[in-house]
Amino acid sequence: MRWGSPDPGVAGAPSGMVTPHSERRSPRMCYTAVWPAYCTGMLLPTSLVGSYPQPDWLIDRGRLAGRFPPRVRARELWRVDPPYLEEAQRDATALAIRAQEQAGLDILTDGEIRRESYSNRFATALDGVDIDNPGTALDRSGHPNPVPRITGPIRRRHPVEVEDVRFLRANTSRMVKITVPGPFTMAQQAQDDYYGSKETLALAYADAVGEEVRDLFAAGADIVQLDEPYLQARPEEARRYGVKAINRALEGADRTTAVHLCFGYAAIIHDRPAGYSFLPELAGCSCDQISIETAQSGLDCAVLATLRDKTIILGVLDLSDLAVEKPDTIVARVRRALRYVPPERIVLAPDCGMKYLPRDVAFGKLVAMTEAATRLRAELT
Repeated sequence: MRWGSPDPGVAGAPSGMVTPHSERRSPRMCYTAVWPAYCTGMLLPTSLVGSYPQPDWLIDRGRLAGRFPPRVRARELWRVDPPYLEEAQRDATALAIRAQEQAGLDILTDGEIRRESYSNRFATALDGVDIDNPGTALDRSGHPNPVPRITGPIRRRHPVEVEDVRFLRANTSRMVKITVPGPFTMAQQAQDDYYGSKETLALAYADAVGEEVRDLFAAGADIVQLDEPYLQARPEEARRYGVKAINRALEGADRTTAVHLCFGYAAIIHDRPAGYSFLPELAGCSCDQISIETAQSGLDCAVLATLRDKTIILGVLDLSDLAVEKPDTIVARVRRALRYVPPERIVLAPDCGMKYLPRDVAFGKLVAMTEAATRLRAELT
């Protein structure tokens, strides 16, 4: 568990209270069990899981929605010509940051605006991957999908998302989070023609992810989240080495870390199981926060009692429904979790990434979530 010393820059700050990385000179460290209240100054802070909808002028949303999330590069999705793409992505990221601020979120991401999917940008930037001759692997839906083909040792040749964090940090004074695909999930989303063992491949990915995580914190991230949806999709393999790979990736992380696992994008994977096939096992993970979905699935939140030293990033927005929830609906979803997790250990978020939603729907849902958080804070304080 991580303790922080009182921040001298905050008048009357309680012991352990810290402020966003941008307002401090020393690295931010928090006591895990009370992270939301101490590190944001309020109960039930609000955040995205990761992605926010990209504008239609930037990416072909019709083509994006008509396929499975790309595991190899899919540059044909971008509407903007290559000489102008970086500038366009920067402008769209700024719009996503402003939208989050206007919606009232407390913790901001870059919206993953520069990515074709949550994982392919990082996974294809590594040495040891033949991006010109991809392999094939089954997606979590059981369909074959082109994936990175591993032909040599996995190594990170350069930082991949550091400039994304720097841009985000420069454009908001609020706390910031960045997401990285996790090592277990990347190992499942690859064709291994080199290591001969998924576990060995996952541990090699973990070393590359760990280097990235440390650089992201150095660049100004307050929170780094590993996206690990395949813990849920491949639970038997996950029990053998999933936590081992994640813990290896998080070695040396000196600020807040999170792991997200879900049932898949609601726009693509329509059915939801009654519960997680892999969740209590994350009690043995070194991360500080666990991001889960509960809204669409109606998850029995009793399972959260098994994660007693983790902050829960609680999914309270149903992304399968384009109707914007009433704040009362969201309040009721939060109360289901409050029976098992104290409010000091809850962050409110959508179920998953909002990438596939219309932008006006996504914004409306975030506003409803922040209104629900305001209502609950008034009741709980």
